[in-house]
Amino acid sequence: MTRTLILPGFMGSGTDHWQQHWLSDHPGSRFVEQDNWDRPHLDAWLARLESVLGKHGDVILVAHSLGCLLAAHLAGRASAETIRGALLVAPCHLDRTEYIHPGAIRFGAMPEAPLPFPSLVVASLNDPYMPFEQCRHYASLWGSELIDLGHAGHINVASGFGRWVHGYRLASLFQRDGSDTMHRTVSRIGSHRPFRGLVRDRRLLS
Repeated sequence: MTRTLILPGFMGSGTDHWQQHWLSDHPGSRFVEQDNWDRPHLDAWLARLESVLGKHGDVILVAHSLGCLLAAHLAGRASAETIRGALLVAPCHLDRTEYIHPGAIRFGAMPEAPLPFPSLVVASLNDPYMPFEQCRHYASLWGSELIDLGHAGHINVASGFGRWVHGYRLASLFQRDGSDTMHRTVSRIGSHRPFRGLVRDRRLLS
C-alpha cells in the first residue's frame, strides 16, 4: 500500500491547516514530526525524513512551504527511490523566508536538481514567500508540473485553506499511472491557469 507522508513547513501545521485535516481524513497518512519546528535545520530535517522513509515502502509526499524544499533536497539521495510522487504546495524561497523570519532557518541553498520522482507544484499568484514567476522557474528546474491556484496567498489557514479536499484529487494523480497521466491531466486543465482546486474541471472528480 502506498502511504502518504505529510511534510509541514516552518513552525509546523496549525490545528486547522489543510495538512492536519488530511491526516484525519486519511488514516493511512503519517505526519513527519521534527524536533524543532521553530529553528529548522536542513540536516536534522533530512535525517528525520529519511529515517521515516526507511520504514515504509512506496510513499507519496504531501509538502507545504519549507517542506517542499525538504522534499526537493532528496534529489540524488538513495532514500528517494521509494517515493512515488510529491505534491509540493506553496514552496517558499529561502531569501524571502529569511527576510520575513530573520535568523530562524538554516536550510542551505535553494535546491535546483531535477527530482527523480513525479512531482506537482501548486503555486499562488500572491504568495508572500515566493513570487509566482520564481516558483515557475523552480518547478521547471525540478521537472515538476505546475498548477496556478490564482490569488491564494500562502495556501494556508490565513488565506482560507482549512480542509482542502481538492488537494486529495491532486495527490490521487500519483496513484494512477505516474507522471504521464499527471502530465496529460494538468495539460488538460491548463497548467498555468488560475483555478481554485479542481472544481472547474469535473472530469477530474471521477
